[in-house]
Amino acid sequence: MLVDGEHSPSVVRAALDDLRARGVDVVGAAVLGGSEKVEPGSPLDVGIPAVAGTGAVDALTRALDRFRPATVVDLSDEPVVDDRLRCLLAGHALARGVRYQGADFVFTPPPRPRVAAKPSIAVIGTGKRAGKTTLAQAIARTLAARGCAPVIVTMARGGPAGPELVDPAGTDLSAAALLDRAARGEHAASDHLEDALMAGVPAVGTRRCGGGVAGTPAFDAFAEGVALANERPEPVLVLEGSGSAVPPVHADVTVCAGPVAADLELVTGHVGVTRLLLSDLVVGTLADDPGRVGRLPPKRNETELLRERGLESRVQSVAPGAQVVFSTFRPVPLEPLHARRVFLATTAPPEVATALARQLAVDCGAVIVGWSTNLANRKRLRADLEHVGDADVLVTEVKGAGIDTAAKTAFERGMDVVFLRHDVELHDESFTDRVVGLAQLARARFAHAESGEAGS
Repeated sequence: MLVDGEHSPSVVRAALDDLRARGVDVVGAAVLGGSEKVEPGSPLDVGIPAVAGTGAVDALTRALDRFRPATVVDLSDEPVVDDRLRCLLAGHALARGVRYQGADFVFTPPPRPRVAAKPSIAVIGTGKRAGKTTLAQAIARTLAARGCAPVIVTMARGGPAGPELVDPAGTDLSAAALLDRAARGEHAASDHLEDALMAGVPAVGTRRCGGGVAGTPAFDAFAEGVALANERPEPVLVLEGSGSAVPPVHADVTVCAGPVAADLELVTGHVGVTRLLLSDLVVGTLADDPGRVGRLPPKRNETELLRERGLESRVQSVAPGAQVVFSTFRPVPLEPLHARRVFLATTAPPEVATALARQLAVDCGAVIVGWSTNLANRKRLRADLEHVGDADVLVTEVKGAGIDTAAKTAFERGMDVVFLRHDVELHDESFTDRVVGLAQLARARFAHAESGEAGS
């Protein structure tokens, strides 16, 4: 129970009696604050064991540790708990797998059954276009380069009807082959196809629909996809979220991608804080100035540093157990572009697309003749593709309408198609070292869970 000193203890006891009469087993209370109905310096006595703390969140977490409830029933109210604080309390309960119930609402914790038969790393995001697919691919490539190639499991709003395994070693993932998929009515830019192509490792695609405030899909086939991945020989799983939806299975390690420029109140100030509380590592994405060209210098400018510190301080204020790092994404075409006349298609916003175009010119020697930021809007993309000029190659991300509209139009105009991936660089530390550490932690936690189950 969550209670406060703004209610008379006799009223709280009556409410507890009513709950017991309805079959609720009341095990303890967290006292969130308030003193109007309590003598100064006196504890709030409502007839059951009670826990207080340095604040409402601390009181709740102490009570969760002591009483191990299945459900938190919130009997608190203004002014001790406003709606924002109540959402944070709910987020903390959900992150621990505890249901949170109030007077006129119920939050159910995201399901996290142990389905994976090998160590797993989940990559989730604070929302769509947070960079989680890029991050998942980079983690997979890094592990593969060290002889520990994973299998990726995805869920997407355009995923296949049943779990589909795509192994790049035996699957044609050329632009022409993906166009054939699109012609058959399939989503040819689904995440598992992109991951298999860009990471060079097997990927399983599943579908999902809808998403809750704590990241639970309304409908999904993710567990079936994990079961298929379990049959593969790869020793590690990378479990990729979709939008703000979290993979609905247990993960040994969780990494959360969040744009530095995101609305911090939206990221940390409501029930969605569950995503941060589940995470071992939060990666601030798109952290550097989008106008910068060339390699990342050792020091960022003042604006970048302020944005990074803002995200880091907010994350650590609500999820002190999560480490925070910052990253830059570098565009890498899968084929040479030197001296070629390029039209770029991307999901990035205009200021980032400008930076990508400059980066391709500097790093790859491409001659950029134009770009579109409308891969997620087919009508606008078609209009943009009317202005490719004398470009002889389309460079596109495998996202949105990248295949069925962008690549199709390019082929119709006699242009070549080159796919674009993004590499990840961390500020001030090695991405490889960080990924190796995550994999080691996943193995250790998986082994510990396995030994615990064997001994039970």
